[in-house]
Amino acid sequence: MQRIVRDLARKYAFDWRDEPLLRVRPGESFEIETWDASTGYFKTSDDKAIPARRPGFDRSPPLANPLGGPVFLEGAERGDTLVVHIEDIVVGAYSWIAIGPRRGPLGESTRWPELSGDYTTKIFRHTPGPSGTLRDGTLHFSERLTWPITPFVGTLGVAPDREVTTSLDGQGEWGGNLDIRDVCPGNRILLPIFHSGALFYLGDVHASQGDTEFTGTAAETNATVRLRLDLIKGQRVPWMRIEKAQSIISVYAYRPLEVAVETATIHLIDWLIRDFGFTATDAYCLVSTCPDFRINVYQMCKLGKLNYVAGAEIPKRYLSQNRLSD
Repeated sequence: MQRIVRDLARKYAFDWRDEPLLRVRPGESFEIETWDASTGYFKTSDDKAIPARRPGFDRSPPLANPLGGPVFLEGAERGDTLVVHIEDIVVGAYSWIAIGPRRGPLGESTRWPELSGDYTTKIFRHTPGPSGTLRDGTLHFSERLTWPITPFVGTLGVAPDREVTTSLDGQGEWGGNLDIRDVCPGNRILLPIFHSGALFYLGDVHASQGDTEFTGTAAETNATVRLRLDLIKGQRVPWMRIEKAQSIISVYAYRPLEVAVETATIHLIDWLIRDFGFTATDAYCLVSTCPDFRINVYQMCKLGKLNYVAGAEIPKRYLSQNRLSD
C-alpha cells in the first residue's frame, strides 16, 4: 500500500504548485501518516503554547496544521467532484489541548484569571479498547473523566483554483481547516476539483472534539489515516458535502455564523431539488418543518481569519420516501 510517511507530511499550505507526493488510481487505498497540529511540539504538560518557544511561530500566519500531500488522482480534471472515503483512523498514544493568554474567547478573561494569566497544556493519554487497539480505545481527560476516542480529520481539501492558502486559516469551497467531526471513517466527503489530478491534502487529526471547538484547539493528535479517492465525472459540487450512512450534510463556512447557516441550508435545498426529486417549494418547506433537520456548528472559535463552519443535515429516509412517492 502506498503511504505518505510522517516525515514528509509537513506542508503548511494548499498550493497548486506543489509536486505530488503520491499518484493513485480511483478506488486505490493508501495511507497518510499525520502530525498533530503542533508538528510534535506538545509532548508533556510542561510544553506551553508560548509563541516565542514554538517552532514556526515566527512566521505569519504561524506554521501549524501540517499536511500530507498533494496526492494526484489519475483521471481527475477541473469540473469533476472528488469523493473521499475515509476507511480508518488510528490515533497516537496521546492528545493535547493548549490554552492561555490571548488564546480563544476566554484568553483575556477577568472572570476566571487562571484562563488568561498563564499558559496551560493538558495531555490526554489514550488506552486500547476491546480490540486491543486504539480504534475502539478510550481518551482519559482526567483520572475520573473518560470517553471513547472519536477521531476525525480536521483539515483536508484540494488545491484551490488560483490561491495559495495556509493550512492554519485557509477555508473555502475546496476544503481547508474546517474541523468537522463528521469527516470520519465510514463517511464520504465530496469536494469540487480545480486542477488536473485534484491535488488532495490531509492532516490535523483530532481524537475528539466538542461542537464549535470553543478554545481553538481540541484533542489534537498524530494519526495514520487510510483512505481512497473516487470521482464523479463532469459534475462539481458548490461546496463540501458529506454523505453519512443515514443522512446528508451540506457544509459552508463564513462569518457571521448566520450567513454560514443560511448558505449551508440553501445549498442543501439545491441538493434536494437537483438529486432527490424535490420541488423548490417542498424542499424549502421541508427544512423548516422536518423535526429531524439539524444545523451542526462544527467550528466557531476566535482564531485568526477562521470563518465559522456550519452543516445543514437531513436524514436519508426522507429522501427515499420522496422518491417512492414519484
